[in-house]
Order: sequence, then structure tokens, then C-alpha cells
Amino acid sequence: MSGEEKMQIDHNAIRRVLLEIVSKYAGTSSLQPRVVLEEASKVLGIKGNHELEQAALTVWYDLFRNGQIAWGYNISNPEPPFCHVTALGRKTLETLSRDPANPDGYTKYLSQVCTLSSVAQSYVSEALKTYNSDCYRATAVMIGAAAESIVLELRDSIVTRIRALGQTPSASLLDWRIKQVFDELTKMLDNRKNTMGTRLKESYESFWQSFSGQLRMTRNDAGHPTSLDPVTSETAHSSLLIFPEFAKFAHELKPWISTSYT
Repeated sequence: MSGEEKMQIDHNAIRRVLLEIVSKYAGTSSLQPRVVLEEASKVLGIKGNHELEQAALTVWYDLFRNGQIAWGYNISNPEPPFCHVTALGRKTLETLSRDPANPDGYTKYLSQVCTLSSVAQSYVSEALKTYNSDCYRATAVMIGAAAESIVLELRDSIVTRIRALGQTPSASLLDWRIKQVFDELTKMLDNRKNTMGTRLKESYESFWQSFSGQLRMTRNDAGHPTSLDPVTSETAHSSLLIFPEFAKFAHELKPWISTSYT
């Protein structure tokens, strides 16, 4: 295969198609490798292309390695070729269109609810890669860094607004430590939340502390572990699902900061 043809291998697209077919056959005895892979090869148009078929096989067995699918249909049929969707897999299928196990869908949903900076987007992209490689501590660090990047963007917006009003930003707001910046931002927004519109105020009260706090805690667990395995697939999954809502709120907060913050 030429170098140009190799560039056409899109593992995210393969994963998306496989998950869609798994969803179709979930809970039935038809959920078998040959059935799923034959259908996927037709949908993807890769039948007869050796390298692309091997790429599909790699992604298919990644679903087993990641715990999305396990062997066996029931006690009477406990072995291959029968398989079933695990509890983790069912969670993935519930939100398939934007689940982190489907990076294309996740990225598309994120782009619909907010606009990320190139820095935040790079961390999100790496978080999706690590999540789908079972590197959950790395996922927590990456998605936590993406959230912190958004917090720093909001800080910069408020600093610009404060200076435009002829005022001086506090030392805590300009601090290099993210906790100092976050705590100062929280105090400032708390003091002014009654000047926000009703919807924005409700979003602030619902999302700011809970979303950013959860993301930050998970990242701290990964960066300063107290056990050998402090970040589970569930906590990494939760952080990834929470992140778009946090990013969406921050996206909606910026215009208020630029025009109404006093």
C-alpha cells in the first residue's frame, strides 16, 4: 500500500462504525466478530483491503481490551464467537453520539456547544487518545489541563475588562498557580452573579463549582496519587462527559464578562 493510501486509515471512523453495529446487535446472539466485522467492512468500503481490514480488527479487539465487550452470550454459550456488551459498554452506547469511546462524535458535539482554543483542543484530543488506550490517569491529567486552560482564558478576559474599566487586577488573579486564580475567579463571580441574566446565573450556580471541582480533583488524584490506581475508567469517563458542559458554560460567560462585568 502506498504512503498516500495509508493516510486514509481513520481509526476513529472505524471505531464509530463498529460501535454503531455493536449497538444494533447488543443483547442478541448475533453479536459475533464475523457478523460485526463483515457488516463494518461493507459500511466502511474496506472489503479486500488488507491493511484497512487489519485496522478494523485492531479497533474491534480494542473494544474487548477496553472492557466495552466481553466473550460469551450466556451460560449456555460462554465462549467465542458469542460476545456481549458489558456494563461499561452499555454506558458508552447510551451516549454513543458523544461518548469519548467515539472520538469523532465527542469532538463534533464539543464543537457544537463551544469554541475551544487550540491549546484546550490539543489537550482534549490527547485525552481522547489516552482514554481509548486505557491510560486513565493520563486522561485525567489531559482533560484537567484542558479545563484549566479555559479557566485561564476566563481570567484573561476578566483582567482585560478590569483594566478597560481603569481598575487594577488583584495579585491572586494574576498568580501563576491555577488554584489561586480559580479561587479568586470564584470569589469575583460569586459577588457579581446577581448581575448575570437568570439563565447564566443558574448555569453558574449549577456548573461552576461542581464541574471544575470534579475535573480538578480527578486531575489532582492522577498527579498526586495516594494509591497505585487512583483514577478508574469510570472517573475518567465522567470527567470527559462533564467537560463539554463546563466548556459550554465558560463559552457563554465570556460575552457577559466583556460587556457587563463591573
